[in-house]
Amino acid sequence: MLKQSLSQKLLQKLSPQQIQLMKLLQVPTMELEQRIKEEIEENPALEEGKEELEDNQNDDYELEDREVSEAEQEFDINDYLDNDLPQYKTAVNNYSADDDEKAIPLSGGMSFHELLITQIGLRNLNEKEAKIAEVLIGNIDDDGYMRRDLEAIVDDLAFNHNLNVTVDEVEDVLFVIQDFEPAGVGARDLRECLLLQLERKHHGDISVYTAKKIIETSFEEFTKKHYDKIKKKFEIDDEDLKDAIRQITRLNPKPGNSLKESTNSRNFQQIIPDFILTEEDGELILSLNQRNAPKLRVSKSYENMLRNYSEGAKTSKSDKEALQFVKTKLDSAKWFIDAIKQRQNTLLHTMQTIIDYQKDFFLTGDETKLKPMILKDIADIVGMDISTISRVANSKYISTPFGTYKLKYFFSESLSTTSGEEVSTREVKKILQDAVDNEDKKKPLTDEKLANLLKEKGYNIARRTVAKYREQLNIPVARLRKEL
Repeated sequence: MLKQSLSQKLLQKLSPQQIQLMKLLQVPTMELEQRIKEEIEENPALEEGKEELEDNQNDDYELEDREVSEAEQEFDINDYLDNDLPQYKTAVNNYSADDDEKAIPLSGGMSFHELLITQIGLRNLNEKEAKIAEVLIGNIDDDGYMRRDLEAIVDDLAFNHNLNVTVDEVEDVLFVIQDFEPAGVGARDLRECLLLQLERKHHGDISVYTAKKIIETSFEEFTKKHYDKIKKKFEIDDEDLKDAIRQITRLNPKPGNSLKESTNSRNFQQIIPDFILTEEDGELILSLNQRNAPKLRVSKSYENMLRNYSEGAKTSKSDKEALQFVKTKLDSAKWFIDAIKQRQNTLLHTMQTIIDYQKDFFLTGDETKLKPMILKDIADIVGMDISTISRVANSKYISTPFGTYKLKYFFSESLSTTSGEEVSTREVKKILQDAVDNEDKKKPLTDEKLANLLKEKGYNIARRTVAKYREQLNIPVARLRKEL
């Protein structure tokens, strides 16, 4: 049975302005400039420009006494004209006047695949083979590998290029591509990639010959570093094995990268720090990096436009719509400038709190000085929600006298020592990293030995926890760290 009823509910709902402010907090410095440009393009009442000091106190403009129309009753015109407010107070300054504006030149060049395509013309291929080669090169990934099955390539040629070929024909053309530069390109797996490079090494070198045989027949043993089995199989001593391994380690497991680097066509992500921390006489000075963000102000022409519309009768529908449009754009421009200011204040306040919390680290650069710190710790101090702190810390970097760090680097869980002291897991990972760096590579430390080492230092950690930290540090297991 259906029935209607009335009920009252109290709900918390974010306004569109609050949602946009949260998004602005999450945007890093390198993307803020683009976000501001988009807003300027969308809102003609917002403009870019230097501060202009204007004295409007002598402005003799006065609205005539007349009957207030329905459109004017919806808002107060004086809220938008600001006759006594200088222009510089409605502007936002995003960077210091001492900052130099520097442009970073970009280099151009042929892409990796384009350079491979140019090598097709250097080979004696007919039209059909050239087409196959072009399709094959299009399926080579950025590392230089052909990871697709040749059967799939045959299907592509048939359906997309109306070319009927066999797998053997495609493979014959692939062999031609594998002779292209750089060595190893077009390989279907790592083993084939290494063999292609060894084929081009100087013939007659016994270490190259041994390396080739190891990759051909004992690749699995080599990857697992079962050196004793390899020595027994090929009847060689430690020195011969070292020479062969040296030849293998000089090879490039990702040949596509070498070609891209040589032609300056590889895409590098430049890190632009959002904060800059300097030290002067033992005092830490924090500043916000806003060198790429343009200065903003409310358009004076739009304020004048609103004033002109207010002088008219505004009896027609078009006049009311025009007045409402100008009002909306001015509202949006003033709010966006205020949102940028709020973003700056929130970022600086949060980062300053992190610096105060981790002051010992920022003064010394010693990772072991980092204290346990989670998002809630900072949120409680600044009086903001955890989600806000998370947005501030997301994708942000700070430049310090000891290097550039991601903000999330300073957050870590706590760990209790045998003495009951709370320490950061970052400190334990630093000890693990140092232990692995200084170990005897002929007899690398196992996870169990690393756990015992930490226990001796007062950190009661289980072996499985050590394994977890080791994986987070991208340190392989002891067997794979072994060297001759």
